[in-house]
Amino acid sequence: MRRSKSCLCCVPMGTAALPIETPFALPAALPSWPASVSDGGFAKGSIDLGGLEVRQVTTFAKVWSTAQGGQDGVGATFFKPSPVPAGFSMLGHYAQPNNRPLFGHVLVGRDTSGTGALLAAPVDYTLVWSSPDGTGFFWLPTAPEGYKAVGAVVATTSDKPSLDEVRCVRADFTDACESEESVWSSDKDGFSAATLRPAVRGIDARGVHTGTFIAQSSAMPASASTLACLKNNSPSYTSGMPDLPQVNAILAAYAPQVYLHPDEPYFPSSVTWFFENGSLLYQKGNQSPTSVAADGSNLPQGGGNDGGYWLDLPVDKNQKEKVKKGDLASAKAYVQAKPMLCGTATDLVVWFFYPFNGPARAKVGLLTIPLGKIGEHVGDWEHLTLRVSNFSGELLRMYFSQHSAGTWVDASQLEYLDNRPVAYASLHGHAFYPRAGLVLQGDSRLGVGIRNDCARGSRLDTSGAGRCEVVSAEYLGAAVAEPAWLGFEREWGPREEYDIGREINRAARILPRAVRERLSQLVNKLFVGEGPTGPKMHGNWRNDEKES
Repeated sequence: MRRSKSCLCCVPMGTAALPIETPFALPAALPSWPASVSDGGFAKGSIDLGGLEVRQVTTFAKVWSTAQGGQDGVGATFFKPSPVPAGFSMLGHYAQPNNRPLFGHVLVGRDTSGTGALLAAPVDYTLVWSSPDGTGFFWLPTAPEGYKAVGAVVATTSDKPSLDEVRCVRADFTDACESEESVWSSDKDGFSAATLRPAVRGIDARGVHTGTFIAQSSAMPASASTLACLKNNSPSYTSGMPDLPQVNAILAAYAPQVYLHPDEPYFPSSVTWFFENGSLLYQKGNQSPTSVAADGSNLPQGGGNDGGYWLDLPVDKNQKEKVKKGDLASAKAYVQAKPMLCGTATDLVVWFFYPFNGPARAKVGLLTIPLGKIGEHVGDWEHLTLRVSNFSGELLRMYFSQHSAGTWVDASQLEYLDNRPVAYASLHGHAFYPRAGLVLQGDSRLGVGIRNDCARGSRLDTSGAGRCEVVSAEYLGAAVAEPAWLGFEREWGPREEYDIGREINRAARILPRAVRERLSQLVNKLFVGEGPTGPKMHGNWRNDEKES
């Protein structure tokens, strides 16, 4: 669905247009998705939540805005979805900071259960806050007994909104929500607005992202619990998910372009290349390692990370150095497809394997200090996640894994190359970032931290022939056969033991003792000695991504 322009007021003459004045559109029009082989509902425009049909509205009419405060100090704008499809009801309004192009959605609903009881008008409204100039009024709907409100309403007069403005949802079709991102706040009178998301998010969670926001003030300290998100009660909640040809079409449209640093010595490779070039399987208590079959078929399956087995590099010194450097020519993106937001979105988790993770470097003021062996380990798994709307197939956002956590970036804020999103892998550590440059982990105020340097060097085009392989899609049953190596739940490299104090004292002996101690504390926090585990052992395999 191509986004059209919303009804935005022009900015005053002589002022620069704010980013939100321009609706965002992906660099290329949405492709024509392949027809489903099983009559599925992917990209059909609406999704049945079990008797409550919802559609995604991405065009808006502006209600109220401010150009002060908020993100980057340029304010925020509050909208109502417009137009609302015939027969559907508004559930709440939409809010967004002004520092980015207009890009978002809210869901609208209609009762298809035959009972007419899933939606109900509010019985009243409560005023949360009004702007000092008397142009903006924020209201929370009061739901009738047995129902929940799922969004706030904004008006331009002090008159209460019409009871027909929005609908509340029967409680059993709602789920708990939480604040997601601050949209705007006014410290002077304690007002704040924040977007909402389901409080529990994962493959089995039932909450649906509705696209609405919470408004609260010191005079009325409402919390996210005052509102709810929608809940998918359909027994076939994955009916809107893409089938395998559609997953591959999504990857053809959005598979990321990955840039490695020009000075990167440790490249990714395919798992098969790693196995074929002498990687070894060790067993606790057995001094004789075993060569790994090219397809990983002799790796022990299941059992969790019990320390009983681990992988390592070849013993031969020359071969070890060769494998450590990886093989960009063979490198692949391994994809897990999974339902998120209870089947209203698809997450395509794009995994990359590196045979070796390089040593860390610290930044102290203007100095860059190599940290010896700290940060080195065998077997490095990193990932990006594409979140795609099951209503339209549109890319919504991309997640960048960064060591033990990461960050989501909206599609409107991504960099694109050949119509596909770009990611930068940091030097040695391979954490992903959305822009080139230096990201400092630590105390940026004091200029002390671990360097994450990103720049355009070699490029891995994951949409190229043979570059992208779907290795898991549980919701598709037998359509995707998982490779044997995916079931190896132990460590892909031996545990590394660092004498952090000694390494730092040796590498940073010119620094004052207090700075060395601060650096040592930071390194102890960021680097652990355990070997990395494979994709299935990461928390995001079944849950939402962990955010920094």
